Amino acid sequence: MVEFLSIYGTAGLAILGFMVALWLLSLRLKDASIVDIFWGTGFVITTWIFFLLTPDGFLPRKLLVVTLTSIWGLRLSIYIFLRNRGRGEDFRYQKWRQESGHNWWWYSFFKVFALQGFLMWLISIPLLTAQVSSTVQTFTWLDILGAVAWVVGFIFEAGGDWQLSRFKTNPENKGKVLNRGLWRYTRHPNYFGDAAQWWGFFLIAAAAGGYWTIYSPILMTLLLRNVSGVSMLERTLKDTKPGYKEYIENTNAFFPWFPRQPKNPGNKSSERKTKNDSN
Repeated sequence: MVEFLSIYGTAGLAILGFMVALWLLSLRLKDASIVDIFWGTGFVITTWIFFLLTPDGFLPRKLLVVTLTSIWGLRLSIYIFLRNRGRGEDFRYQKWRQESGHNWWWYSFFKVFALQGFLMWLISIPLLTAQVSSTVQTFTWLDILGAVAWVVGFIFEAGGDWQLSRFKTNPENKGKVLNRGLWRYTRHPNYFGDAAQWWGFFLIAAAAGGYWTIYSPILMTLLLRNVSGVSMLERTLKDTKPGYKEYIENTNAFFPWFPRQPKNPGNKSSERKTKNDSN
């Protein structure tokens, strides 16, 4: 337990250091959005810290965890960087900046950077638990189930992002809603996929005895579903975007399922406009 807490604490200090540096950079750039780009990469760095500090863990499982985390985190960071390039600060941070006024320089540290750093540290616990244990020196059915859940999640997250990006690059789709492909079955395939991958990480940790880390995927799912993901985007979209209410009526918000029949078959409006990473 002492070794576990020592490693976990070391990773926490590393995350804090990166967040402080990122915060100082954001003040210079006047753009707090850079924290979103770092989110995935931060988990990659944290996982490799765990890898290097847990020499007694089951090496094949350790390699599985760092490989899956690196693929997930780096892809996410690269995607957000390319998506945000040249667009300026995200509207959420612009709103907070205006509300905080001259206090934003320190307010942004606690509300944005320190908070996200703490959540990163808290959620990363399965990535350590899966690597530190030396008691289960073989793959189990939970490892396999976790890998399958991760693959399904990656398909939804990466596939949903790719479909949305491709959709937006076509001028003919301006003002229209993407309701094909993965977006036909859930209004937020990228968020669902992200959550599914974290359930995969938990299952791999459970294979090493870390059943208690279940709070991590639960927390990530709640954040994506009710706080920073689905809920935040749809609070305004359903009232301001033409056709979005019909999309809500026909399509599940989070968990994929077959679309429902429209209540008003004669109304086929599916147009709306968005500048966010969701339909």
